[in-house]
Amino acid sequence: MTDNQREAGTIILDPTHAAFGPEEGTSDLGATHFIGIGGAGMSVLAEMLHEQGVEVDGSDREPSSKTERLQSLGITVEFGQRAQNVEGKRTVVFSSAIKPDNPEIVAAHEAGERIVHRSDILALLMNARRAVTVAGAHGKTTTSSMLAHILVNAGEGELADPSYAIGGSIQGKDGSTLDGGHAGHGGVLVAEADESDGSFAKYHPEIAIITNSEADHLDHYGTQENYRAAFVDHAGHATKAVVMCGDDEGNLAVLRALDQRIADHTIVYSTRTADELGDLNGASLVRIESESETAQSGAEHFTLHLPAGLLDDDERHVAVTLTVPGIHNARNASAAIIAAALLGLDVDKAAAAVTSFLGAARRFQVRGTVSQVTVVDDYAHHPTEIAALLDAARRRYPQSVLHVVFQPHLFSRTMFFAHEFAQALAKADDVIVTGIFPAREKQEDFPTVSPSTIVDEALKLAHQPADDWIRGVDDMRTAAQMMAMRAHHGDVIFTVGAGDITQMDEVILHALEAHRWDCEG
Repeated sequence: MTDNQREAGTIILDPTHAAFGPEEGTSDLGATHFIGIGGAGMSVLAEMLHEQGVEVDGSDREPSSKTERLQSLGITVEFGQRAQNVEGKRTVVFSSAIKPDNPEIVAAHEAGERIVHRSDILALLMNARRAVTVAGAHGKTTTSSMLAHILVNAGEGELADPSYAIGGSIQGKDGSTLDGGHAGHGGVLVAEADESDGSFAKYHPEIAIITNSEADHLDHYGTQENYRAAFVDHAGHATKAVVMCGDDEGNLAVLRALDQRIADHTIVYSTRTADELGDLNGASLVRIESESETAQSGAEHFTLHLPAGLLDDDERHVAVTLTVPGIHNARNASAAIIAAALLGLDVDKAAAAVTSFLGAARRFQVRGTVSQVTVVDDYAHHPTEIAALLDAARRRYPQSVLHVVFQPHLFSRTMFFAHEFAQALAKADDVIVTGIFPAREKQEDFPTVSPSTIVDEALKLAHQPADDWIRGVDDMRTAAQMMAMRAHHGDVIFTVGAGDITQMDEVILHALEAHRWDCEG
């Protein structure tokens, strides 16, 4: 039990407090219990500790494919969270989803057991591997998935069979999905570095990728300045290199605030030239040159221009073709290719391997087509992500009417970015905003925030058509059925958001089947 977990008799769960130092390992964890062991982020950590000989068990609310996987490895999983589950444990692991009044937290506190955040375990595992972290307001999951995919398909020696801890699943062939967590036997660990609660301050990776540092999670950071300062701190922990996107103004501000020692081993990738970017504080520049518009097939073609001295004595020009569309994915792939090359993989092999990447789950994921109406699901939940999604959609479907069913995520984010959401959604032709997915927040704390918060801002914008292009419908099932009725032959419907809007894809597809004569009119 650490001091920050005791305050006037209450339990303080502080994800920003580092429980272990950068030189420590897993050998002294003792019997370790995971609360919510079936979670995407928790299950892979439990498996990795188990492989290292740590005594691991855990609890969760109900069985799942992940708990079944853990049980098949000999890890005990209890269903239901009770005080007796933590009896005799030395270390108890929680995630930010766990509340201080959880019965297992309370029991561990009373027993004086060590209570640590999942990020502490991830930090320990990084200490024993060549770690690459991916941080940023958006693009983390896709970029880390791309890097894992490259290493799985092209890595040799210690670069083969990497471990990875990714915040979502990866699209596989024939509509299947691959688990976003894997405990590999190689020497590399690829991990998302979650900035939402500040816990990424604990990581000391070999390579730190920063996709962007556009203000988000202001409920935690308060101001844009605090948010960017956290990224400056995170970059300073990279032991070999920082790889960051120069197309994001927040990242450029972070770059210019870096200590010179860190800036000197920073690599900036950007679609802009050095003259357009201005002061790079001594960082190297890898230019992304887009070679063609995305065709209907969705292929994205670009060339990476790597300066002499970055990988070897010569300047390199690497052609890349992506299956996934959008210039934002060209940026994500650039980061993954550069990181793979810095790890020691031939850069041409890395570029070739990323071609077969089909996307992270819920990232431009086609869920089905009925009467030539296509249904696509996407996790975008920040205005910049939505804008990038719809830009990519225009490139892939240049002649189609784009319909969006958008479920905002968090009342606070909706309140902070209502105008920006409106501007991003205006890139679509037809929009329904559903009720807000609350996650950790409560409606009573934000009584004035609703779908109308975004709709009212959107109606102030110039849009064609000017009338009836956006509306609020609180019930997402009703919204899904309405959108299916509005679609016609050749249209595309997107379900968008980080909550449970993904469940409406089947509703839309079934509604399209029932009303296919309308779609063909």
